[in-house]
Order: sequence, then C-alpha cells, then structure tokens
Amino acid sequence: MKQEYNIIAFTENHIGLLNRITIVFTRRKVNIESLTVSESAIKGISKFTIVVNSTSEQVSKIVQQIEKQVEVMKAFYHTNDELIFQEIALYKVSTEALTESNQIENLVRKYNARILEITKEYTVIEKTGHKEETQAFFHELNEFKVLQFIRSGRVAITRSTTERLSEFLAERDAILSKKDD
Repeated sequence: MKQEYNIIAFTENHIGLLNRITIVFTRRKVNIESLTVSESAIKGISKFTIVVNSTSEQVSKIVQQIEKQVEVMKAFYHTNDELIFQEIALYKVSTEALTESNQIENLVRKYNARILEITKEYTVIEKTGHKEETQAFFHELNEFKVLQFIRSGRVAITRSTTERLSEFLAERDAILSKKDD
C-alpha cells in the first residue's frame, strides 16, 4: 500500500551527488514530492530530506540504492508520525488589497501567518506549517489575487532524542577500534 515516506540521507557534500540520488528515483519510476538539502548537526555532513509516495518495499530498495553512493554515509526512511516536520510558504499580494479591507489581515491571524514586508506595490506574507495548511491559506488568500506563491521542501527531524547518524557513527567507530586492537 502506498503512503508518504520521508527518506533521510546523510552525505558528504560532493558535486553531482544530487543528480545521482535523483536518478535512483527516476529508474524506479518514483516521483519526488519534496527534496531539501542542508547542513546537518554534524560538521561537514549534509542531510537530504526526500518525501515520496510509495510502498514500504519500494522505499526500502531506494534507500539501499542511495547507500551505494560513495559519498552517502547512511540513509533511513520514516513515516510522517516518526518525524516532526514543517514547510515554509511565502505569498505576495497587492498592498492595495491588504489596505482596502481587513479580510487579508483576518486570514493572516486565522492561519497564524506573519507579514514580512510591506511596500507600496506588494505585501509578503509568511506561513509555516504542513503542506495542507499552507495550501489552504493559499486558496483563501487567492480570493485577493495572490501575485506570487512559493513553498519550500520539507524540513524534518526525528522524534528520537538523537540523530540516527550519530548512533551509526558510534557503532562504526566501535567496530573500527576493535579491528585496530
């Protein structure tokens, strides 16, 4: 049964790695819903967060293929309930629409959004939350003709108290030190 999965991959930062990782999905005909790459809590290590709709078996195979990349230290997959995650969305609306009535201001309050910038021509509004929340805000705000809209990829952390890569590195270091003895 298909469901939403989050693939987390810890990597070294090398040119071409993103391309090689996305090819893994292309070959298996799995669409990437969201992809975010950033520094991790461990110096020199990047963290890929990739969201897909697929089966557990398919995601497991994809993770195994990702781990075959030389620069990938370790990859994991999680369901949504194993993570805490958010996205950020930015909306640009006409400042005239904002000042003509208090409806946009009421929507900003209703959706717990915030105004980032106001100019003579436009106003930029920010909303963080899950995709469903940012989309719902867009649909209501679009009654006032949204000029521009963008949503980031997902950023996520596990509900576990430690980063799983830390556990993997500790195990690896213990194995390596035993070999040295």
